[in-house]
Amino acid sequence: MVRSSLSPDRWIDAGFDALVARGPAALKAEALARDLGTTKGSFYWHFKDVPEFHRAMLNRWEEDCMRRLEAVLEQEGAPVQRLRHLSQVVEKEEHSEAGAAIEPAMRAWARGDETIADAVARVDGRRMAELSAILKDIGLSNPELARILYAANLGMAELSGRDGQDNAEALGTLVDLVLALYG
Repeated sequence: MVRSSLSPDRWIDAGFDALVARGPAALKAEALARDLGTTKGSFYWHFKDVPEFHRAMLNRWEEDCMRRLEAVLEQEGAPVQRLRHLSQVVEKEEHSEAGAAIEPAMRAWARGDETIADAVARVDGRRMAELSAILKDIGLSNPELARILYAANLGMAELSGRDGQDNAEALGTLVDLVLALYG
């Protein structure tokens, strides 16, 4: 019997957990139903097909990324403090039990799927633009600095996804180093 607690959001959460644990090949109705202890019928009750499910996962990820980015941008404080928060935006994943491992998993999925790659590029572009803007507000116009901070955040997310450690302090230290060297 299908449990009534299985909503589209629960299926999407299970999709992120499966993506992190086993990669994009695990994003199939039967495998996900097995993970959730239910039938494929429940999956197809919520999603027309697997590609629609993939689009729902992608939409959720992109919306969540942009929502977290907007939340950081709305924070008050000095530009340096906002830069510290913005340089950690990837580190603050909230999707499911998979947490910080979702960002690297999405990037791995993007290597084999153009639609996913396009969404990752949109998110990257927006994050980089905001980092560049705040660096410019601080008086640092070297575009490489935004790229360095963003790459460090992505790399730290990869590490966090593997070892579960919070890298906020390490990223804050990098911001401090950049400001000390270029400020």
